[in-house]
Amino acid sequence: MKADRFRRILFLVDRSALGEQATDSFKDVRLENLQTFTDIYDVKELSDRRPDEHTRVHLATVQGMVKRILHPEPGQMPIPIDQYDCIVIDECHRGYTLDQQLSDAEFQFRDEDDYISQYRRVLDHFDAVKIGLTATPALHTTEIFGQPVYNYSYRQAVIDGWLVDHEPPIRIATKLARTGIKWKKGEKMKVYERGTGKIVNTVAPDDTGYDVEHFNKYVVTEPFNRVVCAELTNHIDPDLPGKTLIFCVNDSHADLVVRLFKDALESKYGPIDDDVVAKITGKIDDPLQMIRRYKNEQLPKIAVTVDLLTTGIDVPEIVNLVFIRGVRSRILYEQMLGRGTRLCPDLFGKGKDKEVFKIFDAVDLYAKLQDFNTMKPVVTVPQITFVELATALLDCKGKTAAREILDMIVAKLHRKQRLLLRDADQFRQRFCLDAAAFIRDIARKTPTFTTRIFARQPGIPKFLDDLTTGPGGLPISEHADEFEGTSRGYGRDVIKPGDYLDGFAQWLSQNMNKIPALLVVTRRPRELTREQLKQIKIALDAAGYNETKLKTAWHELKNEDIAATIIGFIRNRALGSPLVPYAGRVDRALKDILAERKWTEPQRRWLDMLANQIKVETIVDRPALDTGLFANIGGFARINKAFDGQFEIVLHELQDRIWTDSTAA
Repeated sequence: MKADRFRRILFLVDRSALGEQATDSFKDVRLENLQTFTDIYDVKELSDRRPDEHTRVHLATVQGMVKRILHPEPGQMPIPIDQYDCIVIDECHRGYTLDQQLSDAEFQFRDEDDYISQYRRVLDHFDAVKIGLTATPALHTTEIFGQPVYNYSYRQAVIDGWLVDHEPPIRIATKLARTGIKWKKGEKMKVYERGTGKIVNTVAPDDTGYDVEHFNKYVVTEPFNRVVCAELTNHIDPDLPGKTLIFCVNDSHADLVVRLFKDALESKYGPIDDDVVAKITGKIDDPLQMIRRYKNEQLPKIAVTVDLLTTGIDVPEIVNLVFIRGVRSRILYEQMLGRGTRLCPDLFGKGKDKEVFKIFDAVDLYAKLQDFNTMKPVVTVPQITFVELATALLDCKGKTAAREILDMIVAKLHRKQRLLLRDADQFRQRFCLDAAAFIRDIARKTPTFTTRIFARQPGIPKFLDDLTTGPGGLPISEHADEFEGTSRGYGRDVIKPGDYLDGFAQWLSQNMNKIPALLVVTRRPRELTREQLKQIKIALDAAGYNETKLKTAWHELKNEDIAATIIGFIRNRALGSPLVPYAGRVDRALKDILAERKWTEPQRRWLDMLANQIKVETIVDRPALDTGLFANIGGFARINKAFDGQFEIVLHELQDRIWTDSTAA
């Protein structure tokens, strides 16, 4: 806008909470002469339905725009296509799986409008430049906006110091999570009737079992949640700085976890304020107000949510993420992780910033998590019925189209698999088919095979559409559970800390002569530049090694916390150099330098400032002295004058002393 490239911009969000957050940022961020964005430009907020003549930025939700453009009220003037000349779409990856061009197969049985979402129609209405913003682009995102014009990865942002890294996840293991929940045929069980809200006593119609990924979604299991909450209290103290975000399966599960976690905290720490733990879902009275409280006030310290806080909400104080629900979508998982990545200076006291956040996994999350290349849905319109798909397959002409329809049937059948197996006896009686064999054959056979089955048994598609959990479909487990321990790692990839550190040493040995900067670290650390340090971090991160994980492995192995740098870990593994806190190395080096000669008072102050900056940045070379803090006070040239032109020699001498092990012994 400052360059007059655009006259009026629409900032489009898909949640009111994100719109309010954007509005607050426009009001708070000072740009020029202490003026905020809203001081300089006229901004219309979510409550303003239309911009006026002088409006430069208009915030709106997708839902609001859909109503104004596609379903206007009687007498309401249509929104002109040139009302905005630029549209910025926040979180542009979300909820748009319907946005795609129709394939040949789909044209045969669906109207094109069924596949074009209202979101896409809103964007297409305006003759404007469209810019999509997202931390997690998906395949369907590029189909709408094209290839990204700018990429900046989470790992790169961590290396550059803009985001916080996380420790390897802490896997909470329980007996039921390992063995699953099982009933034998005829065994007594309790069932929650969705329709009546009653709990009834019945018996298992067949051998029934649920793995941990089904807990809380397909079976209510209070004992499992109680054990998990009890273990979490060993890691989370509500009286300490930092906030916690817990992800649950659904609203009733969130209610259960709130109750059990409060009980566990009181059992561990004594009476607590009732507001310490709070549910924040779309079903509470005022979710936006509760989000503001969680973000800006001391309480609640622990938020229990489902999907409301998964994307876009910035609460820098979050230091713990807890998963008591499975997540298959890599996009959703990355968005959830983003809640913990925000920087938070002085969180633990003056100069004690938030450096990492923790992940607690109670459901073996990583064993089922999708890769990025599997994120595109097969069934792009979930409401398509089996009857419609079967009709399309029977009428289909062409092998490619038939194969595509069959893929949709298989994907949709997979979602109904548990329910079909539950009603296997009824399926066999009606169609003389074994349910398990039917599922297997549909997935493995050709479209012709499936066509023959549907032609011979036309009632099957309707039977599949009618499969629901029904009013009597939610078992309640009273199976006892017990805590079995914690481990670090991702799914089945649990690496012992000693093995991780040994692997790091082996990687260094294999790459020492391939990466010149590694040789500088081990042989001439005084010559290491900030750019070389960044190259090392990028190479190590790509190999699965970074400062956060190394610190965690060291703590697990030695039972001690070491505030060492990546340089210290490299020299420890490659040279056997003692691993000591970096700040201690710097303090000892400064003490030795100051004791060796008589310095003027200004020189002593410069050296003290330099040491403090080295603690923060690890490497302070000559280019670093001409940027940031020192640039504001004259940079290298000004400091060099205070040392009679010898400052570069003094700087190298200080850096030599930092890595001389005798000074840190």
